Amino acid sequence: MTRILLKNCRVATLQAGQAPYGLIDNAACVLDGEIIAWVGAEGALPTTFNIDQTLDLQGRLVTPALIDCHTHIVHGGNRAQEFEMRLNGASYEEVARAGGGIISTVKATRAASEDDLLTAALPRVDAMIAEGVALIEVKSGYGLDRTAELNMLRAARRLAGCRPIEVRTTFLGAHATPPEYAGRDDAYLEEVCIPTLRAAHAEGLVDAVDAFCEGIAFQPEQVARVFTVAEDLGLPVKIHAEQLSNLGGAKMAAGFSALSADHIEYLDEMGVQSMAKAGMTAVILPGAFYTLHETQKPPIVLLRTHNVPMAVSTDANPGSSPMTSLLMAMNMACTLFRLTPEEALVGTTRNAARALGLTDRGQIAPGLRADLAIWDVEHPAELSYRIGFNPLYRRIFGGCL
Repeated sequence: MTRILLKNCRVATLQAGQAPYGLIDNAACVLDGEIIAWVGAEGALPTTFNIDQTLDLQGRLVTPALIDCHTHIVHGGNRAQEFEMRLNGASYEEVARAGGGIISTVKATRAASEDDLLTAALPRVDAMIAEGVALIEVKSGYGLDRTAELNMLRAARRLAGCRPIEVRTTFLGAHATPPEYAGRDDAYLEEVCIPTLRAAHAEGLVDAVDAFCEGIAFQPEQVARVFTVAEDLGLPVKIHAEQLSNLGGAKMAAGFSALSADHIEYLDEMGVQSMAKAGMTAVILPGAFYTLHETQKPPIVLLRTHNVPMAVSTDANPGSSPMTSLLMAMNMACTLFRLTPEEALVGTTRNAARALGLTDRGQIAPGLRADLAIWDVEHPAELSYRIGFNPLYRRIFGGCL
C-alpha cells in the first residue's frame, strides 16, 4: 500500500464536538492505502511514518469528500418539455393529460435497456465527481414493474464499475402507482412492489428500502407493509415524508428505526421528537422546494432543538429537482432554509454518511476511509457561499490521488 503525506494545508476534520468545522491550521494528513492513518498539526507529525509520496497543498483546504445521500439519477428520458409547458401557463392537469409527470418518466424508463440507463446516468455521475463527491445513493422507483425496477438497480450497481465512485442502492418500488394499477394501490404493492423487492434482494441489488408517504402516493399503513418486508429481509428503511402534507410518515418510520426521513417540510414537533428518539437523520432537499415553488420550509429550528442530525442532498431527479450539483444544494440549504455553512458541509459529509447508515467516512480521523476533497478556498464557508462556482482542486478516492 502507498503511504501518502498531505502537508501545508488546512484541514476541516468535521469531527463531532470539534466546532467550528474541526479546523486544523498548518495541518498534515497521512493516508495509508484506503485509510486515514493520521491527521493533525504538521509540526506534530510523528517521525515513525515511512512516506512514499508527499503532496504539498500550498495552503489549500482539505475536507472529507462529499456524499450525495438522496438521488434518482438512474432513469429514462427527461421532462424539459413539461417544464417549458408549466412556464407557459399549463396546469398540472394539462401537463398530466399531455403525458407528463412521473408517468412520462416511467414510460421512458420502461422503454430503456439496462445499458441505456447506465449510459444516461454516467454524465450525471461525472458532474457529481467533478464537485468532490465520492459516494452517491441511487434509488429505483421509475420502473414500477419488475423488469424495469430490476434494470434500474442493476444499472446503479454498475456505475461503480465505470467510474471511481461508491454507490448505495435503494429500492423505491413504493414511489407511485403505475397506470395499469390506477385506483388499486394495495394490489400494486402486493402483486408487484413487494415481490420485486424480494427478487431484488435475492439478486443482491438492494442496500436499503424507501417509500413515498404522501397523499398522492401511499398512506402510512401501506408503507408499513413494505417496511415490514424490508425488516424481514434485514434491510434498513428510509422514507420520503411530510413533503406536501403531514400524514405522520416520519413518526411511522421511526417505529422501524428508519435511517432517515427526507423532505419533511410539513413535519411537526411530534414527528421531530419521534425522529430524535429513533436516532434518525433528517435529509434536507432544497432542490425540490426551489423547483416546485414551495413555501412551507422544513422545521430547521425544531430539528436543532431536538438534536436531529441534518443531511443535505440534491434529490437529483428528472421532475422536481433536475440538479446534480451538491455545492448548489449546500448554497440553497443556507439561502432558502437558513442552515449555517457548517451545517451544510456537515450535511453533505458526516450526516450524509449517517443517513446511509455508514460510520467509516464523512469525517477526517484515523481509521476512517480516505475519501477526501481538496479545495482552492481559504475557509469552508466558501463552499456554501459561492453560486455556480466549483473550487475543487483534487479529489482523493479510497486513498488514490
